[in-house]
Amino acid sequence: MKTLYTLPAIALTATPAFAASGPFFSLGNTDFVVTLAFLLFIGVLFYFKVPGMIGGMLDKRAEGIQSELDEARALREEAQSILAGYERKQKEVAEQAELIVANAKSEAQAAADQAKEDIKNSIARRLQAAEDQIQSAQNSAVKQVRDQAAAVAVAAASDVIAKGMTAKDAGGLIDAAIADVGDKLH
Repeated sequence: MKTLYTLPAIALTATPAFAASGPFFSLGNTDFVVTLAFLLFIGVLFYFKVPGMIGGMLDKRAEGIQSELDEARALREEAQSILAGYERKQKEVAEQAELIVANAKSEAQAAADQAKEDIKNSIARRLQAAEDQIQSAQNSAVKQVRDQAAAVAVAAASDVIAKGMTAKDAGGLIDAAIADVGDKLH
């Protein structure tokens, strides 16, 4: 445990000035050793073609991103074409709905006009029927009045004739009437 506490104390007291000692091109100089290790590390990276692999991986990643972008662009264009198709269909449906409404209005107006015409014709027929009934009743009343007047006139004439006629005149009239009926029947 004591070593755990002393390790940070040593690290805090060690400074870079104490690490580099002696001439630069000796293995005792830490700066030279670090430079050699760095160059060796870079050499190993180039020997195993790590920059090419990293470049290839980055190219693959760039190609993957590009293909995803192309796919997204294609999907967007497809979605826009589908949206345009639906908007076009919606516009056509709206136009058809307006046409249907206009047709329905014109048909309703035509039906209303036809109903008005039918009502006019019905009223005219009923008025004509009523006028015919009135005319018939009037004709019937006139006929009844004429028949009654004729009956009264015949009765009055028969009273006048009966009072002013003799038996001989009555017999002559009867003979004349019989002859007249006989002529008309034959």
